[in-house]
Amino acid sequence: MTWWLWISEGLRQGCLTSRARRSMGVPRGSVSRAGLDSTLPLRWPGYMSDIRIRQICLVAHDLERIQHQLERVFGIAVAYRDPGVGRHGLHNILMPVGNQLLETVAPLPGHHDTAGGRYLARRGGDGGYMVIMQVPEASYPAYRSRVESLGVRIISEPGTGLEGTGGIQLHPKDVPGAIAEFRWNMEEDREDGGWWPAGPDWQAAKHTDLVDAIVAAEIQADDPTALAARWGEVLNEPVGRDDAGRPALALAGSTLRFVPLTDGRPEGLCALDIRTVDRAAVVANARAAGCLSGEDEVSICGIRLNLV
Repeated sequence: MTWWLWISEGLRQGCLTSRARRSMGVPRGSVSRAGLDSTLPLRWPGYMSDIRIRQICLVAHDLERIQHQLERVFGIAVAYRDPGVGRHGLHNILMPVGNQLLETVAPLPGHHDTAGGRYLARRGGDGGYMVIMQVPEASYPAYRSRVESLGVRIISEPGTGLEGTGGIQLHPKDVPGAIAEFRWNMEEDREDGGWWPAGPDWQAAKHTDLVDAIVAAEIQADDPTALAARWGEVLNEPVGRDDAGRPALALAGSTLRFVPLTDGRPEGLCALDIRTVDRAAVVANARAAGCLSGEDEVSICGIRLNLV
């Protein structure tokens, strides 16, 4: 086992000695066990997560309006519309942002008593809905076992039983802030590998002239430290602090951070950091579309999209 894998596993299991931790630059008094708030920096030599934010789901009243705004501002395109969500009274779009997917769901006209519709009512309008994470196929059983051992209820298993994929969605009362989903998928060794929720050829709709990644998701809560600890416990990831001192989990290629309530709305997924290729063009597009809400901030679908 290479040194960085040994350190990573030691952090996961909480079994590194205090002397070893200090020799690697972990501050005295830091907590290494997952789910507990610590003074660990977000990324330091030797720690690597195998959890990747592969998809973010938003929920909206007007799907067509959100589609047009995302297309106009970010230059991205619809890769897939999943007919399967219709049985839940919803329709959706999935749009690649680099090698990740941004999904928006909305109640079908005339369908008011749906999970998406109830979430819109609880959150007071459009907003963030789900954080969908890819894990290695070999690790997936362990993540599922951990969820079950913690008493977290599984509300759905989309794609389970199909060839090349499987996943579980967690009850938001057990893991608050957003609906969390663990999923494995074939071609996991490729950044742009297959992704069952996005259909068979989502890569054909990928456009990266303006933006190319979702590098952070932000959840607001009454007690962000406690909520970060809960997510860290379930994901088996150490909780650190970002440069602004906010509790956060450093995942593979992205950050999941937790902040206080700031917009008068209840707990939920409130912001994404979008990596720009041509920031000036995105800002100009957002201004023309009436979506620019700050110098480097766009507001679409009830969430803040920070340009980084």
